[in-house]
Amino acid sequence: QVACECLHLDCPEPDLDEWRAMCKAWKNPTKKVTVALVGKYIQLHDAYISVVEALKHGGVYNSCDVTIKWIDSETVTPETADELLSDVSGILVPGGFGDRGTEGKIEAIKYAREHKIPMFGICLGMQMSVVEFARHVAGLEGANSSEFGDTPYPVIDIMDSQKDITEKGGTMRLGLYPCKLADNSRCAEIYSAPQNLIRERHRHRWEFNNEYRKLLEDKGLMLAGLSPDEKLVEIVELPKNVHPWFVGVQFHPEFKSRPNRAHPLFRDFIRASIEYSEFGEKI
Repeated sequence: QVACECLHLDCPEPDLDEWRAMCKAWKNPTKKVTVALVGKYIQLHDAYISVVEALKHGGVYNSCDVTIKWIDSETVTPETADELLSDVSGILVPGGFGDRGTEGKIEAIKYAREHKIPMFGICLGMQMSVVEFARHVAGLEGANSSEFGDTPYPVIDIMDSQKDITEKGGTMRLGLYPCKLADNSRCAEIYSAPQNLIRERHRHRWEFNNEYRKLLEDKGLMLAGLSPDEKLVEIVELPKNVHPWFVGVQFHPEFKSRPNRAHPLFRDFIRASIEYSEFGEKI
């Protein structure tokens, strides 16, 4: 409107109802919730700026003030997990590269699974969710990602088509990819997408190892989202009757979130965290 006035162009009054409603919800939250962000780069908060903003967007959607508890994943151990995580209502494990801090991420995911705290894993967070499940539910001791070296059970591995590519940028799966949601999954309910087909942005190299699909499914891990050709696992979940909210995604939903259009996964993660803060394991 200002630009049109400067150019002496006719400009109708803009419809700002949606934006005003968003600002009102942002400035006047009716609820509060604390979410743990368990990462390896937390000394520089801007490393997770997109995730932080998406959490805020989810808060706006739910009229909720979201407080982030920054937790260095290197400090999370079986001895410290309860002290660090017992006061939060949601746990988010974001992306990253390299093995530093990954054992702490696995421990945080284990704590969320066992204590039924809403858990959201993104990229490496999703991969470590698979590793945690493989180790502690499926009984695959020493399971890990092949990114971190030799492991008897490489439940996360690099695709065969990428193994001969030496330049790191060339081995990454980048950009927008389609994903088909399982009909009975939590994510299908959250997205409510036509034909259960969504498209999300990726930036990762290692994938769910298809050799372990049947074993992990038989042990209770739900493969909630696959590539349309069913060759790639994009989303894992724990069933609703096992855990109130446990979702891991290979992609980066934070990149598509906006202040007035919170990403479906972030808005539902905050909703579940609010319910946990009010009712605990009853949700």
